[in-house]
Order: sequence, then C-alpha cells, then structure tokens
Amino acid sequence: MKIYTRTGDTGLTGLFGGERVQKEDARVDAYGTVDETNAAIGVARSMGLPSSIRSVLEEVQRDLLVMGAELACAPGKENKLGVALLAEVNIQRLETAIDHAESELTPLKNFILPGGSPGAAALHHARTVCRRAERCFWLATRQEPLRPELGRYLNRLSDLLFVLARSANRHSGVPDETWTPRQG
Repeated sequence: MKIYTRTGDTGLTGLFGGERVQKEDARVDAYGTVDETNAAIGVARSMGLPSSIRSVLEEVQRDLLVMGAELACAPGKENKLGVALLAEVNIQRLETAIDHAESELTPLKNFILPGGSPGAAALHHARTVCRRAERCFWLATRQEPLRPELGRYLNRLSDLLFVLARSANRHSGVPDETWTPRQG
C-alpha cells in the first residue's frame, strides 16, 4: 500500500465513514492538533524521563490515538471504529495520576517558567500544544456536537503534563524556576 493517495490534493480530506470535508474544517484542525499533542508527548518520552512518567505518557498516547480516531469519524459512525471510546474512567485515570505526581511535589505559590531539564521542557511544550488542541476541540463543537468527555480529557491532560513536567525536574534534581513579576 502506498502512503500517498492523491485524494487530498484538492484541499479535501476523508473522514472515517466516507464523508469528505475541507482540510481547514474545525474537526480536522481538532484531530490534527490532538495528533500534534501526541507527537509532542512522544518527543518528551524520548528525553530520558523516569519510567514511571514514561509509562503514564504511553497510556496517554494510546488514548490520544482513540480520541483522534473518534474526531476523524463522520458524525454517527463512531461505533464502527471497533475501539472503546474515551470515557469518564479515562479522565479519572488522569486525575489519579495528577494526584499521585502532585503528592511528591512542593505546593506552588508562584507561577513557574516552563523549562528546567530537557524532559520537563518537552512536557511543558506538550502541555501548550494540548491546550491548543482543547481550544480547537471546543471550536469544533460549535459546528457539530462532539462528546464533551473529549474536551474534559484534554483539559485534565494539560494539567497532568504540567505536573509531570514539575516531577521530571524533581527527578532530575533541577528546581522549578519561579516567575517574579517586574516591579514597575
């Protein structure tokens, strides 16, 4: 099977289920940005993070593939994907991971600058891409109804990525750098 099909050469792309839409469609933007989030997480996973963080991220990447598949479906065709769609249990799993990671960190009293160790910096970048995916998702819901669980998952995921970035710095012995506003 060839990787190129030439079917997208006119600015249209196919959704699972046969419907063709413009490539700039909000739904396409949403699943494309979910894919970008997944790739950013993959970069972070390659940065020598502790295995406990890498295993959480691997599970998240698998979830994001399911989310992308659902978003890439023509409306009403999601049941034909043959995979379990994300549900409240997946959101709760993220919340549990957040709670666990936060329990090992000192409470924040200030904003922190994104960065620190290479793994933490990559996680902060993935967090910002995830926030964009969340905005794209909610914009797409203005065109057609999408399951709100997907938006909630992205919201929790960005929180998780933030906490994991702090955890990565802790594991690397790199302190979070707090932001101090300039005095005017």
